[in-house]
Amino acid sequence: MPEGKDPAARTTDPKPSDSYVQSFARGLEVIRSFSAATPEQTLSEVAARTGLTRAGARRILLTLQTLGYVETDGKLFRLSPRILDLGFAYLSSLPIWNLAEPVMEDLVEAVRESSSAAVLDGLDIVYVLRVPTHKIMRTTLGVGSRLPALWTSMGRVLLAALPDDTLQARLASVPLARHTEHTTSDRDGLLERIRAVRTQGWCLVNQELEEGLISIAAPLTDRSGRTVAALNISGQANRTSEAHMREHMLPELLRAAAAISHRMGAPLR
Repeated sequence: MPEGKDPAARTTDPKPSDSYVQSFARGLEVIRSFSAATPEQTLSEVAARTGLTRAGARRILLTLQTLGYVETDGKLFRLSPRILDLGFAYLSSLPIWNLAEPVMEDLVEAVRESSSAAVLDGLDIVYVLRVPTHKIMRTTLGVGSRLPALWTSMGRVLLAALPDDTLQARLASVPLARHTEHTTSDRDGLLERIRAVRTQGWCLVNQELEEGLISIAAPLTDRSGRTVAALNISGQANRTSEAHMREHMLPELLRAAAAISHRMGAPLR
């Protein structure tokens, strides 16, 4: 799971102009430098992770503190709960999530496994809604969590909706890694699997990102037929086989995806 931003991967900022406010962009870099792996950071750590000078990082941190988005004990800085307002502004601006939640609750009740919805951001998926099942062990994934799109069922559904030239360009831009022994780690193989999703209309990924994790996903579409998000069911491979997911969970998933899409104006499938 991606945690924070690698300074080596930071691209050069575009030059300030009437259409680009550099200081605002750098403020967002500072916010994104905090993560589950680095919930608290010193001024020097923030500067190092964002590629900013200490003076520049200090000005941004103190501005965020004045606005209530950052807290500090004088040495360590951390995001405050107010930062959630930024994410919830996005969620509340899209009625899809209010429409989707009751359908997802019914889906979870039917299949006895957790369900999530996510959108695509570059080569990551971002969780925008999650309905957990009532079991003792639960994943730590929640709203705002990010995972690499290439090795997740929702990610492949969302990537499959891209034009083929865009898809190939994104595949060419990312280094491929083996997360588990089941990971598809060659570009041709990934491209073939993602293209197959376009044809079948759903995607199953079995332990490619994490050992023991299996999931199946379908697209959520709007009235124009555009894929705007993906819906999944996730489970543990030791109790849920691929065959069981296809035979017993896929029909429920497709019904739920069609119902949510219909609520967004898509024709009922």
